[in-house]
Amino acid sequence: MAEHEGSDGGYLLDNRQSEAGTRFEALAEIFDPVTFRHVDRLGLRPGMRCWEVGAGGGSVPLGLAERVGPTGTVVATDLDVSWTAGIASDRIEVLTHDVASDPPPPGSFDLVHARLVLVHVADRAEALRRMVQALRPGGRLLLEDADPQLQPLLCIDEFGPDQALANRLRTAFRTLMAGRGADLAYGRTLPRVLREAGLVDVEADAYFPITSPALTVLEAATVRQVRHLLVEQGLATDEEIDRHLANVATGRLDLTIAPLVSAWGRKV
Repeated sequence: MAEHEGSDGGYLLDNRQSEAGTRFEALAEIFDPVTFRHVDRLGLRPGMRCWEVGAGGGSVPLGLAERVGPTGTVVATDLDVSWTAGIASDRIEVLTHDVASDPPPPGSFDLVHARLVLVHVADRAEALRRMVQALRPGGRLLLEDADPQLQPLLCIDEFGPDQALANRLRTAFRTLMAGRGADLAYGRTLPRVLREAGLVDVEADAYFPITSPALTVLEAATVRQVRHLLVEQGLATDEEIDRHLANVATGRLDLTIAPLVSAWGRKV
């Protein structure tokens, strides 16, 4: 997963912040089984060539490399490759790359995958066009993105003040995302945008985890990463943030996350 530049030229969740590594690990624990269930269903085999857009912490490129074997290749790209550079090998090429403005990596691909990327990209249509362009005939595009408007709460069981505070802070976080150009209803559009891009055999599903230790780790790291913005913009006080982080640290809050919509299609 990559974190992308917002409409004001800044980063909401900057890869260079220390919390980014914690977030990447938590996201991998939560979503890698979902991603690879789809990848395996799409028939990724030894010798194939993949492009991982927004490689983030590197867990997905590594999993793809295992599947394509020594005769296959994986190109892993991101705006900031500081968490990915270490995975470069004879079958994984790591490139600094902006999917919305740079040409696709050379050659064609059997699989192009992006997870939690396009929701943050201002010119989503152009990024999608470039990913489709990079597919070989018969190649598959797998897009996975969140839909925070579909389920906006952090605690879906809001039975007390701790849960109410958690949901207020999640609303504040969504306000920050929208202010940086994120489309908070993008996930639900994925089947349509794949069809409009000319892909066929389009299918989709969604994954909605409700509580897990990884979700607790993810929430704490995310709040710490954006707390200065929440305070600066008057969306929360330091006292509220400290109280929420203390509540999260108990492990007794059932925290969730926006549904991850996965959609895939084939280039004719």
